[in-house]
Amino acid sequence: MGAYIFRRLLLIIPTLVGIMIINFALIQFVPGGPIEQILAQMEGGGDAFESIAGGGDAGIDTSEGEAYAGSRGLPEEFIRELEVQFGFDKPAHVRFMNMMWDYMRFDFGESYFRSISVTDLVLEKMPVSITLGLWSTLIAYMISIPLGIRKAIRDGSSFDTWTSGAIIVAYAIPGFLFAILLLVLFAGGSYWKVFPLRGLTSTGFDDLSFFGQIKDYFWHIALPVLATTISSFATLTLLTKNSFLDEIRKHYVVTARAKGLSEGQVLYGHVFRNAMLLVIASFPSLFVGVFFGSSLIIENLFSLDGLGRLGFEAVIQRDYPVVFGTLFAFSLLSLLVGIISDLMYVFIDPRIDFEARKN
Repeated sequence: MGAYIFRRLLLIIPTLVGIMIINFALIQFVPGGPIEQILAQMEGGGDAFESIAGGGDAGIDTSEGEAYAGSRGLPEEFIRELEVQFGFDKPAHVRFMNMMWDYMRFDFGESYFRSISVTDLVLEKMPVSITLGLWSTLIAYMISIPLGIRKAIRDGSSFDTWTSGAIIVAYAIPGFLFAILLLVLFAGGSYWKVFPLRGLTSTGFDDLSFFGQIKDYFWHIALPVLATTISSFATLTLLTKNSFLDEIRKHYVVTARAKGLSEGQVLYGHVFRNAMLLVIASFPSLFVGVFFGSSLIIENLFSLDGLGRLGFEAVIQRDYPVVFGTLFAFSLLSLLVGIISDLMYVFIDPRIDFEARKN
């Protein structure tokens, strides 16, 4: 097992470098870099996209050698100082090598526009995203496992049919569309104002009692968690059902029934442990999928100040240290979670031996 883990750890390096190279290369072709953002704001209070589109007074003709749209009237020395400050006076390959060397030492630099280190910024925003991911994953497991077992037991029945239809509909609805529907229906959009429209806590949260704070917290997080749970709930339910069906059809289940064991003893004394192998081992990857996959849109829709919203704002502002720093850290985390998932398979069922695999 040690050799397998070592090989997987070695594979992280080229995979991570490949991810960073592709994204760094793509960003070179995206207009409106951080210097253009600053110059556009200094010129007219707008952003670089207005000048790129040619709208407003910030747009200029770059055919006469202007380095940046919107730089008319600003000293060339000032622009050169900005280039040096942000490192754009160096060739792209040199900037990439310097960035990767810093990242290998977990030095993610400082945000261009927030005057705070990327690490501190991520740590500041992380609790909100962890809250969404953790609650969504736990609720998905609490609902999906009993429902999946029930569907496996009653496979082919009317209960199985109509619940499968509901699950397919839930899986087909994009999370952001379901979030908008929840806002319209229950957050004062057009119908009932049952839940708050935005934020994780109310104004005056610190003045509430302990139980009042707990109530306020769950009141605010109800809709975002429900929106992020819907797709993972559907996938996990079908995974649980199929795992149980595969185990129920095996010979040891027939033998257990032939010995006179009750259906409950067969299901929860023999089948459950084997069927739950795949479901439980998928917990890390499911949590990371919910953590990263849904946070961007959901956090922006519900005005939650988490990592998803941070990433969105960083891309809009062309805050490259935040963009690439979080990309590196989260890509590394995702790759490590893949290894952790394999270790959980071995922990739950020692019969699994990855070392015996040839590739």
